[in-house]
Amino acid sequence: MKLEKLTKTVTKSKKRPGRGYGSGKGGHTSGRGAKGQKARSKVKTYFEGTAMRKSLIRRLPMFRGKGKFKSFKTASVILNLKDLKDFPKTSEVTPESLVKVGLLPPSAQNLPIKLLGDGVAPKGLKVALATSKAAAKKITAAGGKIIEKVK
Repeated sequence: MKLEKLTKTVTKSKKRPGRGYGSGKGGHTSGRGAKGQKARSKVKTYFEGTAMRKSLIRRLPMFRGKGKFKSFKTASVILNLKDLKDFPKTSEVTPESLVKVGLLPPSAQNLPIKLLGDGVAPKGLKVALATSKAAAKKITAAGGKIIEKVK
């Protein structure tokens, strides 16, 4: 093994602030800037400017209930007309039929579903879903019917 035959190292070692000039970030202020609270000590993540007010991070465990970490939004399912190409003519499009065809998982059956107008509408479909204006226009033009408009 010869030194000139060794492969070159391309990864640089991690900078260690405050460990001298040779560490990559050493010297007078060690990358902390000049003066101020952050130059002199570490500021806690939950500090919000005053000792009196309890910060958000320290208040979170005190919220009551099982769903305190759940989002307040309910997800909705968006489908396009081009997704309905598997439906036979004059069939009814409902959440149950979407699950049968395999466009929706059974868990998404109770979520709000909206049909958008991208693509060509199959002929003679009866749609029992919320639809956009463009989708409704294309369905009726193709001889279909919108049974109920759900909002």
